[in-house]
Amino acid sequence: MSFSLHPESSLAGPIVSRATVPKNLLACNFHRHRIVSGGATSLCRRFCGLKLWILQRLNLQPGPAKLGRVNKFGGIKNQKKDRGADPSQSALTPEEASTLKLHYAQDSLQSKRTSLQYVQSPSDKSGDGESSLCIAVIGATGELAKRKIFPALFALYYSGFLPQNIYIVGYSRKNLTDEDLRSMISSTLTCRIDHQQNCAEKMESFLSKTFYLYGGYDNKEGMSKLDARMELLEGNSEANRIFYLSVPQEALVDVMSTLANYAQTQKGWNRVIIEKPFGFDAPSSNQLSQLLLSKFEENQIYRIDHLLGRNLIENLTVLRFSNLVFEPLWSRKYIRHVQVILSEDSVVAAGKYFEGYGIIRDIVHSHILQTIALFAMEPPVSLDGEDIRNEKVKVLRSIRSLEPNDVILGQYKATSGNDHRVEIRIQFHHVPGNIYRECLGHNVDLATNELILRDLPDEAILLKVNNKMPGLGLHLDASELNLLYKDKYNVEVPDSYEHLLLDVIDGDSHLFMRSDELAATWNILNPVLQEIDKRNIAPERYELGGRGPTGAYYLWAKHGVGWADD
Repeated sequence: MSFSLHPESSLAGPIVSRATVPKNLLACNFHRHRIVSGGATSLCRRFCGLKLWILQRLNLQPGPAKLGRVNKFGGIKNQKKDRGADPSQSALTPEEASTLKLHYAQDSLQSKRTSLQYVQSPSDKSGDGESSLCIAVIGATGELAKRKIFPALFALYYSGFLPQNIYIVGYSRKNLTDEDLRSMISSTLTCRIDHQQNCAEKMESFLSKTFYLYGGYDNKEGMSKLDARMELLEGNSEANRIFYLSVPQEALVDVMSTLANYAQTQKGWNRVIIEKPFGFDAPSSNQLSQLLLSKFEENQIYRIDHLLGRNLIENLTVLRFSNLVFEPLWSRKYIRHVQVILSEDSVVAAGKYFEGYGIIRDIVHSHILQTIALFAMEPPVSLDGEDIRNEKVKVLRSIRSLEPNDVILGQYKATSGNDHRVEIRIQFHHVPGNIYRECLGHNVDLATNELILRDLPDEAILLKVNNKMPGLGLHLDASELNLLYKDKYNVEVPDSYEHLLLDVIDGDSHLFMRSDELAATWNILNPVLQEIDKRNIAPERYELGGRGPTGAYYLWAKHGVGWADD
């Protein structure tokens, strides 16, 4: 990698102190740049490169482009590093300064410019020189890891979104071997239906890059061993690490602390993924956030909610901000109400987890309120994750706290025949002074324009409009203009974990909750949660798969709206 410094450049150039310049060289200032000149032959013989000096003074990283989204041809999208400040990176010592080398190419005399060149030493080379990525799955023998995390990682690898220098290390307290882990997860790995080429070969390659480490019950010792194992895999190249903490909440704090102290790399960025819930209430959540921020920078923390990785969520902002027909209508002047619907079957399998935390702390706190924030936010400055999160938190801070009379609690009775549905319904106001009112029938609400973004049962975008029915009479009908994804796009929809894991690799944080978003969300829910904990609100029983608690219909009537297809 070579750099050229031009005197006419407006950027501040490197400054070489006179103490480090050989006596037979002349140092002079020119337009705030200090240029080193001298005999080209003498310099070429005596000096061979520039490494530490560039890292310190220009804050540049030698070697290949930084790890990012990889296409199937192996190209890497550059991105910034996100790592905590390293106090060891201070000014150059005399020993480091003695290693600095300057190469002055002979043709630079003809072009009248100085060329600085970095020469890679043998110790810097590892494999093909590409940055490595290590992903540690902490809690690798748990159900989430086996059913979701490892299959998602293989799907990304199979589709060409992971680099060749990828290493996956499973970590848990079970005494297993590499082969035990590979055998455990191999039955859960599947290739894409829409392109089955080299499936067996890709699977074998992926498993060969998957390893296991027995962590034991001493997290300090275990994380030290994890660090050593990952360093052995990484070699001397630039190394980036992702830690997926798929562990019980009671173990999270200790695992996170020891990981931060003993398992982070100093040769690249570190990112940590944390599963829900993010605390039990506002005080516990704030305490957890403070502990996290004492060990990691905010841009290293990814609080994951798999429901936010659905295509529906991404389509919400795309539909709004890339279509002129919708953007002017996205205000209370035109929108009557919005319904975010998530039926029980999407969350019913959690069992013991929901007995302790409940659906409000899990689904409403994260998925529902994040969906509302994405729906209602102002256009962000850019698609950068921080710009989007800045707009989301404004919405969350603007929502007043919920009171008990704003909420109807329901608890289902286990029966068969569940209706599985996930969708966002946006209903618009009636047309003022509608001249076709008499032709709409007795229920004007049925003729209201409605935009439906459906994820389940069949992903679709539906728009309800009024049109004239064929015939000689003037009769209006409410019809749906529909985009059904399975008819339009003959591709397999990636799992939400694939989407979110790829975002973490890319450093895209817009679908992950920031600490201030977390705090604002707890402020909305705290009054209701306190009443529930005091048992001042009793849940209404209803049949699973039915129409929900009866009290909900009185709540809709109070606000003058109908629920879903009513």
